[in-house]
Amino acid sequence: MSEETTHFVNGDQDYTMEEAFAEANRCLNCPKPLCRTGCPIENEIPRFIKAIAAGNIGLANEIIGEHSNLPSICGRVCPREKQCEGHCILNRANKPINIGKLERFAADFQNTYNLSKLKPIRKTEAKIAIIGSGPAGITVAYDLVQRGYDVTIFERSDEPGGILVYGIPEFRLSKEIVQKEFEKLRTLGVKIECGVEIGPERTLDDLKAEGFEGVFIGTGTHTSSAISLDGDDKAEIFQAMDLLTAVQMHKEGKLDASHIPVSKGDRVVIIGAGNVAIDAARTSLRQGATSVTMAYRRGEANMPCNPSEYAEALEEGVKFEFYNSPKEVLGSGHVEALRCEISEVDEEGNIIPTGKMNDIPADKIILAIGHKPRRMLRSTGNMIDCNEEGYIITQDEPYYGMTNREGVFAAGDVVHKPATVVLAMAEAKKVATGMFSYFENKKIMDEIDKG
Repeated sequence: MSEETTHFVNGDQDYTMEEAFAEANRCLNCPKPLCRTGCPIENEIPRFIKAIAAGNIGLANEIIGEHSNLPSICGRVCPREKQCEGHCILNRANKPINIGKLERFAADFQNTYNLSKLKPIRKTEAKIAIIGSGPAGITVAYDLVQRGYDVTIFERSDEPGGILVYGIPEFRLSKEIVQKEFEKLRTLGVKIECGVEIGPERTLDDLKAEGFEGVFIGTGTHTSSAISLDGDDKAEIFQAMDLLTAVQMHKEGKLDASHIPVSKGDRVVIIGAGNVAIDAARTSLRQGATSVTMAYRRGEANMPCNPSEYAEALEEGVKFEFYNSPKEVLGSGHVEALRCEISEVDEEGNIIPTGKMNDIPADKIILAIGHKPRRMLRSTGNMIDCNEEGYIITQDEPYYGMTNREGVFAAGDVVHKPATVVLAMAEAKKVATGMFSYFENKKIMDEIDKG
C-alpha cells in the first residue's frame, strides 16, 4: 500500500499505517494494564493495540466496539493525558503509548474502507425517543437499535451532532467524522428528526401519546454561565459558544461572515481556562485576531483544559495571564481593556489578592466560564424533577438513569454537569443497560397482566 493511501482524515496529524504499526509495537502488553484503569469506559486498550500491531485492524475495531461507540471521535477529543495515556506505565519515562492516535487510526481505517458492512436491524422492541444528538444521545441510540428497539432521535438544531458539531472547532474534530456516525445510525434504522425541540410545545406527554414507550434525555448544557463585572454592558462582550457556533454556521453557508463576533485585527481577551476557552482562543487567531490573551484567576497547574490543548495554544501564540481575577471592563461605550486584580500564592498555597491591577488591552471580551441546562423539561406536560441548578435528577436503582417519570431516562451533561465526551458516553451506556432492563421487565409484567 502506498504512502498516499495510508493517511486518514486529518493528513499528517494522523498515523500512516507504518507509523501505527511501529507505535503499537511499543506497547508492553502489561499483565495489569494501568491504561485501562484511567479509561472511564474501561476500553480493552492493550488488546486492540496488539491487534493493530499484528495488522488485524478489523479485530482491533471489534475489540474497541466492546466498550466504545465513538472511537473516531474519542480518539480526537478525549483528555487522554489525564486518562489512558496519563496512566500508561511508559509515561514514567514521559513516553506513553499514543493511545488516542491508535484508536482513531483503527476507526478511520474502518470508515475509509467500509469494513463494518452495516445493515438495517429488524425492529422488534419498544419505540424509543431520544432527545438530543450529542455524545450521550448517539451512544444510547447505538446500544438500543442494536437490541432491536425502534429509535428516533429528536434534535432542535437543523443538523445532528450537538456539541460535537457546534461546540468543538473543525481543527479539532472534522464534521465529516461526526456525520459518518449519523450515516451509520441511519443505516442501522435510526430515524433522525432535526429542527424539532421537545419541551416547550411538543412535550413528553405528546411523545407518549404518539406511541413512544420510552424516552432518553441527552440535551446537554446550552445556557452559558454569566459573570458580573463593572462595565459589562458593552456589545463587544459575548460567550465563547457564540463564537464557535457562528464560525461553524459560516462554514456551512448558513451565516454571513459579518456576523462572526471576532474580526481581523481584534485584540481578544478570554475569561476562563477550560477546553471551550482554549477552543475560542485558537478560533479567534484563525479569524485574524492580532492578539489573544486568556485571563485566569488561578495558576497554570490548575487549568481545567487538556495539557495538549494548552501546549498547542501556546505554540500558536495565545498569551496567558495567570492569577488575574477579572474585575472591570474599561471603555467609554466600547470595550478598551479588561481590568484584572493580580493575586499571589502564599506558602500554604492560598491565593491572596494583592490589590494591584492589570489592564489587558481588548476590543472583544469572550466569556468561557461554563454552561448549565435549559429548564424546558420542568414545564407542564414534561414535569421532570431537577435540582436547584437545573440538572435532571436520576436514580441508580432499580433502573439506572431513570427520572421521576416512569420510562423516561437521562444522562450526560444534563445530569452530571459538563464533562468530557467519553464520560457522557460512559454514563449513557450504563443508562442504555438500565433502559433495556426496564423494558424487559415491563414486557414480562405486561404478559402476566394479560393472563
